[in-house]
Amino acid sequence: MKKINIDIKIKDFFSNITKRSALIGCSVLLVALTGCNDEEFLDQANPNQISTDVFWQTAEHLEGGLNAVYNTFKSTNLVSLVEELNRSDIAYAGSWRARPTMVNTSYLQTFNNASNPAIQKWQEGYKGVFRANQVIEAANRIIPTLSGEDKIRAVLALGQARLLRGFFYYNLYNSYNGGSIPLITEVAMSPDDFFKAPSPADQVRAFYIADFEYAAEALKDANWTGEDLGRVTAGAATALLGNNYLNNSEYAKAAEKFKSVIEDFGYSLMPNIGSNFTTMDEFNSESILEASFTVDYKMSELAWSWKLLSSNLAWAFSPNWLATIPSNWLTVLYRNEVKDLSDDANRLEDGSFRKYSLRTSASVALVDDVDSPWYGDLPGTTGPFNQGNTSYWRKHTNWDIVEAEKDIYPSTPRSGVNERYIRLAGVMLNYAECLVELGDLEESMKYVNKVRRRSAVQLIGPNGSGEFPANDHDNITYTQDMLREHIRHVEKPLELGGEGLGERNIDLIRWGIKKERFQELSSRRYDALHYYDAVNDAGNSITRWASLLVEVPVDDPEVDPNFTEFQEGAANYTEEAHAYWPIPNTELVTNPFIGDETE
Repeated sequence: MKKINIDIKIKDFFSNITKRSALIGCSVLLVALTGCNDEEFLDQANPNQISTDVFWQTAEHLEGGLNAVYNTFKSTNLVSLVEELNRSDIAYAGSWRARPTMVNTSYLQTFNNASNPAIQKWQEGYKGVFRANQVIEAANRIIPTLSGEDKIRAVLALGQARLLRGFFYYNLYNSYNGGSIPLITEVAMSPDDFFKAPSPADQVRAFYIADFEYAAEALKDANWTGEDLGRVTAGAATALLGNNYLNNSEYAKAAEKFKSVIEDFGYSLMPNIGSNFTTMDEFNSESILEASFTVDYKMSELAWSWKLLSSNLAWAFSPNWLATIPSNWLTVLYRNEVKDLSDDANRLEDGSFRKYSLRTSASVALVDDVDSPWYGDLPGTTGPFNQGNTSYWRKHTNWDIVEAEKDIYPSTPRSGVNERYIRLAGVMLNYAECLVELGDLEESMKYVNKVRRRSAVQLIGPNGSGEFPANDHDNITYTQDMLREHIRHVEKPLELGGEGLGERNIDLIRWGIKKERFQELSSRRYDALHYYDAVNDAGNSITRWASLLVEVPVDDPEVDPNFTEFQEGAANYTEEAHAYWPIPNTELVTNPFIGDETE
């Protein structure tokens, strides 16, 4: 299959649909006004009516229908990242000011089948399935009738639709009812077709694996450029297959897929880790699965474009909403990350060294980070650190281009930051995890250190070892257990914290330690010191009260009980009720094939 760049006349296509719709309206109005009595005439088909008989006929029709599938792919409710973070060990559900009156059910592990996040994520996932099924069914029907360029375009549309349908099911499988969910494989022809009993988890998994495998083959020669950047790829399908096998603890199969992603598709780590978190360097060489957003559109354009949507996540992650902030243990981990002093990336112009690692400064805002501006000035000046807040996410926000998120659009949460669902650094760490479980510690450390060296942090392993012997190492000889713990609770959180598809929950469940993790974290104690070196806009020194977080011994007299976290999660969490979102009550009351046993 030759490489092509699809140039779809989307605007003209939907303009024709608009004209047809206008004709339909005129025809209905004409019949109403004339009151025609000819029953035979009334039985005639309306030649202007858009229906499956006239719409799903060409490759262009498939590409137009595919736009709707992509717009579900980009819905923030599809991933529900904020709530996935809040129900993991990565985040706290809002400002520290909320303590001790936190009411977020995700963080408290008290959510149930009436919780909005569970309902919204379910509805968005099945909306995507419904839309993808239409494209897939039509493509399978018309591809045998096409030839040449039209057939190539149709096959590419089918490959994209199947990857996206697989993605919707992959997301639902990992989120609900232990993976046992309704499997809808065809376009619903009647109301009853919308309702299915939950299929066994292994059948759901086999179904989306087949979609990914088909897409990996169908899209292997697709070369998306220009306006088509952001369409799904064979590399994304392969990465999702690897994630699937990892989530099922099939480490050899997962390692094979991850190695292919690393070696066969031309991906590479970006020199600057920050290229993955803001509008800077979108669709870069590290990005594998990315949802595109923009604020540069008119509302009238939304009917025809596959990529003109904005996101509200910047507000949720910034001080505007404070829907989620880094947890205490992660904040301390970022603060304490050890830099590689042999790497000139850590040296400032005056010869001194950065206060925090490049990875820390790209991921979170800390009050005393004097080397990394945030929303137009230093964090100590621009950040509301006076309410006991000790860190904020930088990821997903526009801190590098505006002074406040409202500067982009004052009345509505709106952002053009793309969501990088899967990137190469995450694949490398997943590969490293597989290698640990397969007993190849040396190769595992090699990939951990590739990720660490990009951010100029101290490498792991004995001095003078590995691929980069001249760089600073922690001089530790790692056992399998030690390296496993490092990847789980140091490397993955520092590199991937606050992003992705909610994999932290999937990992904690797969490792079988979520309850234990909440219990362990709830036993940690903290204090927050005052920061006296901030300067306001007038040039005067100001104090940021209780803004420097430190972990202290349990019996330390300076322990601040307001900073203890996860006690509620440790007490409330049960594997049966909270490992997954329950099938929502909106489905239970409408679907006659789902009984109380799924609640």
